[in-house]
Amino acid sequence: MTVRIGVLVTLVVVGACAQVPAERQAINDAAAALGGADRIQAVQTLVMEGAGTNGAMGGSVTPDDPPNTFKVTGYQRTMDLQNGRMRLQQVRAAQFPFALATVTRQDQRLDGDVAFNVAAPFNAPPGTPARAQRAADAVAAQRRRELLEHPIAAVRAALDPMATVSNLRQEDGFTHVDIRTAKGDTIVLALDPATKLPAHVSHMEYDPNWGDVEVETSFADYATVDGLQVPRRITSKTDRYLMSDISLTRTTFGADASDLAAPDEVRSAAAPQPPPINVTVEQVGKGIWWLAGGTHHSVVFEFDDHLTLFEVPLDDRRTQAVIAKAKELVPAKPLTHAIVSHHHLDHAGGFRAAVAEGLTIITHRGNEAFFKEIASRAHTIGQDTLAKSPKAPKFELVDDTLTLKDATNEVILYKAVGNIHSGLLVYGWVPRDRTLVQADFYDLNWQQHPWGDNFLENLKMRNLNPVRHIPAHGAIQTDAEVRKTLATKPKAAPPVQ
Repeated sequence: MTVRIGVLVTLVVVGACAQVPAERQAINDAAAALGGADRIQAVQTLVMEGAGTNGAMGGSVTPDDPPNTFKVTGYQRTMDLQNGRMRLQQVRAAQFPFALATVTRQDQRLDGDVAFNVAAPFNAPPGTPARAQRAADAVAAQRRRELLEHPIAAVRAALDPMATVSNLRQEDGFTHVDIRTAKGDTIVLALDPATKLPAHVSHMEYDPNWGDVEVETSFADYATVDGLQVPRRITSKTDRYLMSDISLTRTTFGADASDLAAPDEVRSAAAPQPPPINVTVEQVGKGIWWLAGGTHHSVVFEFDDHLTLFEVPLDDRRTQAVIAKAKELVPAKPLTHAIVSHHHLDHAGGFRAAVAEGLTIITHRGNEAFFKEIASRAHTIGQDTLAKSPKAPKFELVDDTLTLKDATNEVILYKAVGNIHSGLLVYGWVPRDRTLVQADFYDLNWQQHPWGDNFLENLKMRNLNPVRHIPAHGAIQTDAEVRKTLATKPKAAPPVQ
């Protein structure tokens, strides 16, 4: 009888083990490899310290050049896994010529569904006190996913009985499993089939320019801390672009994270909404209008039988509003072309809206492949104008110069030579009015002008003697005012104190 009872108990235990779904077993194996489920579930806070680099999507001298990078020091990320809070502190120093602050100190936080930043207002004078300001709900959703971008955090979330794990599969040499957390966030966890340790975690999200993108954070160089395996290198990329590569010098558990709670005035504040679009119109010459009213401006040129737009900035909303305003200027003439000065997305973020409008894109030949890719990207998570009204882009390409001319107007487009900010920059010249139209070649409000000499050299090389400068940033100025600004402002950022 005793033997039969023993056999029965063994069968029950074996049957119970056999009933563990394969997806759940994969999580259990990962937890064991990291140091055990009990240790993982006991973790309430963890702090990572280190240094490394940050990158940018589409920020480069030309589309084919490596992206611009920032050197990161003073990196500290605090995760309060118990309360869903997080804080990122780091100092970023631009490793490329930059016209604004080259060193910035970031303090980005999350408290549940509330994201906020602690910083002085943008472009505030030195010494302006930092203040906490709530960020958009989309930022909070993104930071909640970032809270899962650590092996301990991801596996801890998967161990929650309210979490769902599914779709176990083998891809690219790793074991993948989908996780839907108790809070409804979804990630994919990839496990090393040999060590069972998490190799990377990923999720899909929407980028207004790039459409559907995969954000993947990889873990490497594991070491033991307080009985748990933790990575000493964490690397994140969005699509093919490296966004962060941090080598960690220290990971600690159990730190006091009470200061991560959002202040009452932040929590009670409404999440910011996109500001209304304001497009002002100023006629600056015969058949030339300056469309301003925001941080990025555009220009409309009138020809005998059509209108041409210079610059499609920021995003769908801004460019749609600019296009609508341009159509009001001379209703009898269609808007047919859009000049895109360069590939940086604060100036070309409305490219897809211009394509959806059916406009022919005028840009440097070296930008064509980049813009064709932007036009072809899938936008299923979010839909912009081009996703709703698909069209193939049409191009008219600039090599060194391109003249747009008829009996009523003439605009000569030149490629900037030797520019260290944008190697394929295109700017415009109206000979009749001696008017220069440009984007990112010069801005009155820049803190320093690293390529200011190059700007003046290009004018000299092209034998241009402007009376007026019409910018995509800043204010309209005379040539004398521009040269005075360049003479009085530094060419490089001051040394960091």
